[in-house]
Amino acid sequence: MDKKILTEIHQKIKEYQTIIITPHARPDGDCVGTAFGLRDILKTTYPDKAVYAVGEETAYVKFLGDMDQIEDDVFKEALVIAVDTGNEERIADQRFNTGDFLIKIDHHINVSPYGDIEYVDTSRPAAALIILDLFFLFEDEYKMTIDGAKALFTGTLTDTGRFKYPGVDGDTFRHIARLYDMGLNPQEIYRELDTKSEALVRFKGYVLLNYQKTPNGVAYVKITEELITTYNVSIEDASSMVNELSVFEDCPIWVLLAEYEEKIVRARIRSKGPAINEIANQFDGGGHALASGSNLGTWERAEALLEVLDERAKRYKETGE
Repeated sequence: MDKKILTEIHQKIKEYQTIIITPHARPDGDCVGTAFGLRDILKTTYPDKAVYAVGEETAYVKFLGDMDQIEDDVFKEALVIAVDTGNEERIADQRFNTGDFLIKIDHHINVSPYGDIEYVDTSRPAAALIILDLFFLFEDEYKMTIDGAKALFTGTLTDTGRFKYPGVDGDTFRHIARLYDMGLNPQEIYRELDTKSEALVRFKGYVLLNYQKTPNGVAYVKITEELITTYNVSIEDASSMVNELSVFEDCPIWVLLAEYEEKIVRARIRSKGPAINEIANQFDGGGHALASGSNLGTWERAEALLEVLDERAKRYKETGE
């Protein structure tokens, strides 16, 4: 934790009357939970300030609340805080650059610096934990409701694979324990996250029956627009099936390839050993060593990605690296 930079962020928050928080495009549980958790803290602590969270929504964590809808002129003279977003191009609301001051709060490798203040802590396995660092550092001043606690718990829970991924440490659980002390009921959140539509359960069956493997053990499944329509699921719900491919003993890497709007192909890449973030970077993506994503564009590039990942899996099986 860098107390100096967190203090600078705290001072900027106190300085501005209007604060706009924006997560990344195609949001996951962590970026939404982080944005909503920070919004709750600032609105509760400073009821006289105008605090908004703007961007896209996802059905996966819809139970946390709604994004705000604001006019363009609200950004003027506002403090903008981009959370869980590695580069400017992926910030959900591109009006951010019309604000007065920009802060980046993130936990991904800082390959694309931006903002007037950057706070990047790659030791935190979820961006939500950085907001908890800020909250507990200034706990004599900051306040949070149970809704904020739910949002930050959800962000941490989803981005750590329910506390299974690397990076989870004692600090992670100490932060979560304090949310429990505030009255957090985690069973409500588990129930929401575990509830699936019948359509999604049927789609899970498709994934388990139709996955494929490369010669060296990269498990993958291809999701097209036609499949999304046939099974009547959202692209976000379909993409959440990526970890259904994590259980195979001979597959150190697994990938879900999905066709988004305008038939643009994107990949969710996961690993149980070999680092895959540098490969993701080669394919217009990035992320963590064991969990990354790429913007491929075409199915041809998807095949190229699978070839590179297959070589990575082969090297890992041969050398353990």
